[in-house]
Amino acid sequence: MRVLITGANGFVGQNLTTHLNEINGVEIIKYTRSNSLDELPSLLAGVDCVVHLAGVNRPESNDEFAKGNSDFTQSLLSVLSQQDRKIPVIYSSSIQAQRDNPYGTSKRLAEDAVVSYGEENDVAVKIYRLANVFGKWCRPNYNSMVATFCYNICNDLPIQINDESAEVSLVYVDDVCEEFIKVAKELASNSEQRTVNFGEVAPVYRETVGEVAKLLHEFKKSRDTLISPRVGDGFIRKLYSTYVSYLSTDNFSYKVPKYGDERGVFVEMLKTKDSGQFSFFTAHPGITRGGHYHHTKNEKFLVIKGRARFCFRHMITNEFYELVTDGDTPEIVETAPGWSHDITNIGDGEMVVMLWANEIFDREAPDTYAAPVKLTD
Repeated sequence: MRVLITGANGFVGQNLTTHLNEINGVEIIKYTRSNSLDELPSLLAGVDCVVHLAGVNRPESNDEFAKGNSDFTQSLLSVLSQQDRKIPVIYSSSIQAQRDNPYGTSKRLAEDAVVSYGEENDVAVKIYRLANVFGKWCRPNYNSMVATFCYNICNDLPIQINDESAEVSLVYVDDVCEEFIKVAKELASNSEQRTVNFGEVAPVYRETVGEVAKLLHEFKKSRDTLISPRVGDGFIRKLYSTYVSYLSTDNFSYKVPKYGDERGVFVEMLKTKDSGQFSFFTAHPGITRGGHYHHTKNEKFLVIKGRARFCFRHMITNEFYELVTDGDTPEIVETAPGWSHDITNIGDGEMVVMLWANEIFDREAPDTYAAPVKLTD
């Protein structure tokens, strides 16, 4: 499949190009500001689909809206109409096309031109009125609230909010790319398809400006508290990934607290709001750590270096159990409430153990009670 992308060096264009480069059998032709319309006939040779992303949204004068959006689109389509092949078009419009302002009018006129091209040339076209697109590589302090907020918060700069309750509709750039690629494949594989319609990129997230800012500040704060927001799903997952993409290389790493004594060290790595916390500890040869029980808390241990003996004693029946594990054979050892437990380094070198607990440690209510595992006679 051979795809020509206008505006290939823009925000969506760079993401779409990267996604397409990951697909075998796809050739990308880029049309950027450095190209002229005179080059289009040669660039279009053998093209199976055009993804039209180029446009103007932050001009110095309103006249540039028409020149960069409707006028350029009409010129592009005129060249396409002169080709000896029917080339389908995917057009990236805007929800602003529904509004009566210079930008919206220019996008709506561009849409009309795309529709006319499809109908007059009996070729498939698809138009997308995109909401505010967010994601990596979007230019801050330009036309994206999310990009500006991410950049400023990452760099300890203030953000300006006029109305925290104002609602904004957002779509994620990877979702846009996935939709465009799917449709481009469909149009390229079915040259007989003759449709003129509007498409939708889903999901559309409707968030308030204040909530977006609150989440971004929470992302930044998490490096100090070690408490991660719920970043594994939905809008928050995509917003967090976007936020991290704006970190400078100087901020690719950060320190976490380390607590040490004669036994070894203990380091907390990550805490979650509803799935516990992760940490690791070390122990010198012969050292025993633990010797306590919990009522509700439970833990999972993974020895990643060294050799360990785990011992357990039931707090009521005094039933005793022990097992040995080491870093060469990954094995999770899980503690059960009501059993006192400890871990001893029985190897010759330092032991390193990863630990997960199902709750964040609370010094005011630790649910940790000292109790030796091995009772003396």
